Amino acid sequence: MMDRRQFLAAAAAAPAAARATIGLVGEMDSTPSATGKKLYVWDHSDPKSTAAASKKKYRGLKAKGLAGVFLGGGPVDQEYEAVREAGLELHVWMWTTNRGDDWVRKNHPEWYQVSRSGKSCFDKPPYVDYYRWISPHIPGAVQYICDRAEEIARHAAVQGVHLDYVRYPDVILPDALWKDYKLDQTDELADYDFDYGDAAVAAFKKATGRDPRAIKDPATDQEWLHFRYDAITALVKKVHATVKPHKKVLTAAVFPTPSLARKICRQDWDKWPLDFATPMVYHSFYNKDEHWIGDAVRENVHAARFPIVAGLYMPAFASPEAFETGIKAALHRGAVGVSLFGGIGDAYWEVATKLLRS
Repeated sequence: MMDRRQFLAAAAAAPAAARATIGLVGEMDSTPSATGKKLYVWDHSDPKSTAAASKKKYRGLKAKGLAGVFLGGGPVDQEYEAVREAGLELHVWMWTTNRGDDWVRKNHPEWYQVSRSGKSCFDKPPYVDYYRWISPHIPGAVQYICDRAEEIARHAAVQGVHLDYVRYPDVILPDALWKDYKLDQTDELADYDFDYGDAAVAAFKKATGRDPRAIKDPATDQEWLHFRYDAITALVKKVHATVKPHKKVLTAAVFPTPSLARKICRQDWDKWPLDFATPMVYHSFYNKDEHWIGDAVRENVHAARFPIVAGLYMPAFASPEAFETGIKAALHRGAVGVSLFGGIGDAYWEVATKLLRS
């Protein structure tokens, strides 16, 4: 099954490879500081890897200047131990509201979000088959997500829980992807506008006395927009309350800026109780150049109450020089580090090591 980064990478016809992360509790400082410059990668656990191979891999990454990994696809105990033994921070990332779990689909089809056009993610997911989003307005669905977060937080080798897909489905894709899906999303389309299921409708009626299905222009209705922003924020707060008793860091991979995130996927992430965020400032997805990375980071730093680690998309950099421009733009505008996704060649590693160890 693809994850969100693979979906975007595939849509842009680019290779999907590595991942990134942050933070150790106790043994090392788990939250990037205003003076630190940290390097992370998003990666995927490999259940077929031997203990020896895992140790070699993560020792090698440590030697390149890596601070930590955001690791998905676990748990793989021997790999978790290899990360810790190498002296790297281990943050395990989880799918949050996008849940295609067999158990959920078999037992709770009613948990799935419904579009404004009446299509359920249970059997008619938007864009791609694995887009199976459950509603943050259903208590059982929220508890299920919190339980999954607690499973990660309980693991002794894990320093943090990293939230992915913690939002609604993309009501508007990044500009550069429209052509891949043969869509014009200048306006919000009913097939991609969620959540109009019974639970969300009932909750909105109770809160406001209004039926969201009767709203003429949902794209501009502030009450309906904020109702959904607040639902995801409330979910993150509950996950936070679940993770913190285990003394683990809570982070999230989020859309590039708060303003874009609210517009694209109802994600009001600068209001969340995070230890830090890794906004995916994937400039090529928005038809921007490397300097835009700095503009995005500046907005993030001004909006958020926690440190920002800029998530960079490696296939978008045409040369090591362009990559250097992107990193410098992020750090100059206040990022405390960068998190890399995608294949990283030796020349690119040299740039990252030079800039983040300096």
